Amino acid sequence: MTQGRTDRSGSGTNLDPWYHHYAARAAGLSASEVRALFAVASRPEVVSLAGGMPFVSALPTELIRSSFDRVMTDSGAQALQYGSGQGTPALREQILEVMALEGIHGSVDDVVITTGSQQGLDLVTKLFVNPGDVVLAEAPSYVGAIGVFRSYQAEISHVPLDAHGLVPEALRERIDELRGAGKTIKLLYTIPNFHNPAGVTLSWDRRLEILEICRENEILVLEDNPYGLLYFDAPPPQAMRSVEEEGVIYLGSFSKTLAPGFRIGWALAPHAIREKLILANESAVLSPSSFNQFVVSEYLRTADWKAQIEIFRGVYRERRDAMLAGLHEHLPELTWTVPTGGFYVWLTLPPQLDSKAMLPRAVKELVAYTPGTAFFAHGEGRRFMRLSFCYPTPETIRLGIRRLATVIDGELDLLDTFAPTGQLDSVSLSERSTAPPPNMN
Repeated sequence: MTQGRTDRSGSGTNLDPWYHHYAARAAGLSASEVRALFAVASRPEVVSLAGGMPFVSALPTELIRSSFDRVMTDSGAQALQYGSGQGTPALREQILEVMALEGIHGSVDDVVITTGSQQGLDLVTKLFVNPGDVVLAEAPSYVGAIGVFRSYQAEISHVPLDAHGLVPEALRERIDELRGAGKTIKLLYTIPNFHNPAGVTLSWDRRLEILEICRENEILVLEDNPYGLLYFDAPPPQAMRSVEEEGVIYLGSFSKTLAPGFRIGWALAPHAIREKLILANESAVLSPSSFNQFVVSEYLRTADWKAQIEIFRGVYRERRDAMLAGLHEHLPELTWTVPTGGFYVWLTLPPQLDSKAMLPRAVKELVAYTPGTAFFAHGEGRRFMRLSFCYPTPETIRLGIRRLATVIDGELDLLDTFAPTGQLDSVSLSERSTAPPPNMN
């Protein structure tokens, strides 16, 4: 039997015999609450409103199968070989056409293909962030980005957002506060369109103001935009990269508009940064998958991909509407965001409830969600939860909301029974000040 090793503080035993050999940055690696949910949420009897999985069944399999076949017939030997660390020129040209839909006019030389936009996040952070450097991020923010920043030992400083996205005045104040404390700020990370998890969209006026603030303070903007083409009614404002080339790195992905299994994303970077990104990409993976790039490129060349994105918009609009209708019917006393695109609704609970503590009871009632704590770097967010409407059918979403209402009502009844003299407030004032306003209808 493998023996545990007593830790050096003498306070206990760790079963990993290499525990004391890890680099210090390994301490920032931990399983997210979202990842931990997948095993539970995959059970067929559980309605999962937790994961942001695209509804890939809306993509006709023949479109992909025919692209596979043509690639193997016409370019099989090349597609199965090593490729460039920057990505195939044909796909990079096509990505320019995709980005043009959001007002971006870049150079094919400045596009770098990545293994999903998640790898783009990792590469940019590796290039710019030293241990202790500050990354500014919205409050709440994407859990995958928080994990990357932690892994490089960054200090994550949250900036409030509201119904119109990141608040410029709060950004100015946070920058002044951090600079006054002698901190080095390297990046502003933002998801301007149909935010994950808050569901809000950054207004055009604020985009311009935020860019000006970052320009004045020499802070690089990392614009993450996986959902921008998945709007339900009108398109969101044009990308921040459309008006600022030197101060913005733009991250895009085919995971939401095609399929995540291809793991094809990209970064559009200022020219000088581009070269460093290619070198970092080669260091990490040598080259992104040539075969997957060829297949995606063939799909974009032969399929009506814009029409397919329109189909996805209809699918997600119907699911969004089902979720909002269920919330109005079963939880009318609560408040939530109303997204105009994307995958997510951000639900605000009564202040005495704790979404993280409540999750095991929700799973027992056969419904899963993501606690708000997953989207804050310092444990805030207990009175919030992210509800994903992208994957379940409308009927299943309505069932899930009904089950969730049973859990929430039961928790409130329990608190009323055992704490009749006052509320058990589980959030701090600082948490309330960094969260979106409770009602964005």
